[in-house]
Amino acid sequence: MMTKCAIALGSNLGDSFNILETTMTLLSQHPSIELIGHSPWYQTTPIGPPQPDYLNGCAILETSLTPEKLLPTLLDIEQKFGRIRREKWGPRTLDLDLLLYGDLILDTPNLKIPHPLMLERAFVLVPLGDIAATWVHPITKKTIQEHLNELNCEGVKPFII
Repeated sequence: MMTKCAIALGSNLGDSFNILETTMTLLSQHPSIELIGHSPWYQTTPIGPPQPDYLNGCAILETSLTPEKLLPTLLDIEQKFGRIRREKWGPRTLDLDLLLYGDLILDTPNLKIPHPLMLERAFVLVPLGDIAATWVHPITKKTIQEHLNELNCEGVKPFII
């Protein structure tokens, strides 16, 4: 059985554009993942310590993997690009977050779905709104677009190559 899920992607170290584009290719080549589509890339102001701007976007996948199996798959892809976790909200070559998994609500020590901070982050909701505006958040019962309408989206600009 395939389940639709949404992930967020971000990068601000190295060649971020190529890292994100290559990540899309890697996801589309995974035998248990079908890449349905992804948003345009956005240049965004970072949260946390001083660091370069990010490129952010979102993707919609269909997968036969459970959330508990999808998470290590995403972490493995981060590792392919040299992701090192040094400091909270610090710079990174690649960050992949599982945002939504169907209408599942999950709260375990290692994984929370929906992503607990997604509704506070314009760099997540702007690109997610491009590709999943009508997706209903399983806890709030509001659409992504409704949440986006309530958020200050300053600092999120379309990325021009």
